[in-house]
Amino acid sequence: MTRVDFYVLEDEHDKAANQFVCRLAEKAYKLDNHVYVHTDNQQEAEQLDQMMWTFKQGSFVPHSLYNTETAADCPVLIGHDHEPEDNTEVLINLSTQVPTFFSRYERIVELVAGDANSRHQARERYKFYRDRGYALETHNLSKQA
Repeated sequence: MTRVDFYVLEDEHDKAANQFVCRLAEKAYKLDNHVYVHTDNQQEAEQLDQMMWTFKQGSFVPHSLYNTETAADCPVLIGHDHEPEDNTEVLINLSTQVPTFFSRYERIVELVAGDANSRHQARERYKFYRDRGYALETHNLSKQA
């Protein structure tokens, strides 16, 4: 069954959330997992794509913006408007909504930024998963991210 982890960040800035996503994607990649990062729009996807190249000196996470040509070859994909064709192990959801294709993944990562609006939206996603019987874990990252 799909496992859902909520990571609660103290910081409300997008940069802090993207830094954390880059670290998670790197960790999942090193564990030989395929990752799909789902954003709300093209601009967010492109920002994360750029940050993934530079988030940590000496780090390399093979990644690409999602399209059908890169999907088969890249272990970390970033997209927003299409359901990925292949199943992957980890879905990192940066969207404000639960993606319709979420149940195809073994693990879902939900980020919760520190602002009130993000927390409200995260509560709604939490209820969605809980009401459907998914295993949920919450990780409070206060100053760690």
